[in-house]
Amino acid sequence: MVSEQALKVCLAQINLLVGDIAGNAQRVIECAEQALDSAADVIVFPELTLTGYPPEDLLFRSSLDTRINEAIELIKQAKLPIYIVMGYPKRVDGQLFNMAGIYFNGNCEYEYAKQHLPNYQVFDEKRYFTAGQVSSIVNIKGVPCAISVCEDIWQANVMQDAKSNGAQCMLNLNASPFHIDKSQHRKDLLKQRAQQGHMPIVYVNLVGGQDELVFDGGSLVVNAQGDVCASSVHYQESLDVVNLKFNQGTCQAIDGSKAPEQEKLANIYDALVLGVRDYVNKNGFKGVLLGLSGGIDSGLTLAIAVDALGKERVEAVMMPFKYTSQMSLHDAEDQANRLGVQYKVLPIEPMYNSFMEILSDEFAGTKVDTTEENLQSRCRGVMLMAMSNKKGYMVLTTGNKSEMAVGYATLYGDMAGGFGVLKDVYKTLVFELSKYRNTLKEVIPPRVITRPPSAELAPDQVDEDSLPPYPILDEILRLYIEEDQSAVSITAKGFIEEDVRRVLRLVDVNEYKRRQAPVGVRLTQRGFGRDRRYPITNGWKIGH
Repeated sequence: MVSEQALKVCLAQINLLVGDIAGNAQRVIECAEQALDSAADVIVFPELTLTGYPPEDLLFRSSLDTRINEAIELIKQAKLPIYIVMGYPKRVDGQLFNMAGIYFNGNCEYEYAKQHLPNYQVFDEKRYFTAGQVSSIVNIKGVPCAISVCEDIWQANVMQDAKSNGAQCMLNLNASPFHIDKSQHRKDLLKQRAQQGHMPIVYVNLVGGQDELVFDGGSLVVNAQGDVCASSVHYQESLDVVNLKFNQGTCQAIDGSKAPEQEKLANIYDALVLGVRDYVNKNGFKGVLLGLSGGIDSGLTLAIAVDALGKERVEAVMMPFKYTSQMSLHDAEDQANRLGVQYKVLPIEPMYNSFMEILSDEFAGTKVDTTEENLQSRCRGVMLMAMSNKKGYMVLTTGNKSEMAVGYATLYGDMAGGFGVLKDVYKTLVFELSKYRNTLKEVIPPRVITRPPSAELAPDQVDEDSLPPYPILDEILRLYIEEDQSAVSITAKGFIEEDVRRVLRLVDVNEYKRRQAPVGVRLTQRGFGRDRRYPITNGWKIGH
């Protein structure tokens, strides 16, 4: 290369719709045209740009190859004088590869097949793809560049090969889903890889919600020392242009803007908002409705829904019973007014009494137990689902991870709905997020946050009558669910053995409920969904 060379790179951090191959191809063209207006030399898109990520078993559809070829042809016909780096599945000799291709002025300049296929946590790429075997470089405006795809950057050999082949820059296409603290993990990893290869890394990440996954964006450019020189905002689409200046084969300067850093609770809250927004909008729902009980879980869910969709598309329903306190009635109405949503009160007692009359012979001679409590919840579920069917509004469930873990949720009752906003949010985190949201504007009545949590299914009922205090419960759950620790090892950390064994047993025996729960935003590295697959029918006993 010449002694001095500049490479202007556009980071295309965009929100794609899985399966909309033609639509995604059109987005590529539109973004590339905008990048040209900014005088960019190259535009880098996320992993599997054309299908969106993860396409899952859409990759088995017989028309996949035809649709991908048509989309690539559409992009080639645009004959754009900019290097377009994008991802797509491609079949070669009967094998499907997770490919990254570089196109310029209507020609395919280079293709690279992802070498490391993740098959852990939410990833199962070995189900679909064959791993690539070859690393090489491509010359872009005189700069030798290596291409890698997502997981490749987490493995040392791909960067080592790039360095050995004489690359002076790494372009990395990603579809990296959010989990708590993921942003820092990425920065630490990129620093290590940049120092290993003595070259800058352009890391472009997908943004958007896809079922339980949220892709947070946060694209980065790091220099050869691993220092962040440019970054994109989290949770929003952006086309950020960064100028890399090379001299004598090394990158001397990187000119680009840095997005403000987000603190932890803001990061988590924004992930929930984006997850709700994209699930509702991409699935074509007019809006959402939810049962507003006056408690903290439904209060936080309502705030997230309004932030995601706007108050005009959110409806809250209070469904009181004889055990519902005046405090709950007041607090629910207060919050609905604060957020400006449509709000109504629909008592369930007439419905409950009708069910009890019909079931009177079946229940004769039995004692009142959780059956009657669950019936209250199921009355509410029936009401919400009927309204959903009639209005085209999706029901948001309001249960949190702590409740779902131990089975303190009612099938076909409070579990009835299309999306579980707090499904991967422990109760202790529900409190933290509620307080955080109120720092922006007080939309959750303070008493909702400070009062003892209760389902109000029986007189004077509070959650901690039958569960350990939430700080204790949540730590036991975290150790068991996310770290796979045993009853013995958890007890050794100072927890009461009886509490530990009871909680762990509740987690195990309630797997059947969680299998029937709606999808919800994944926040942790072991959510109840794609992450955690336990048999419902099994003979495993809580022991060591």
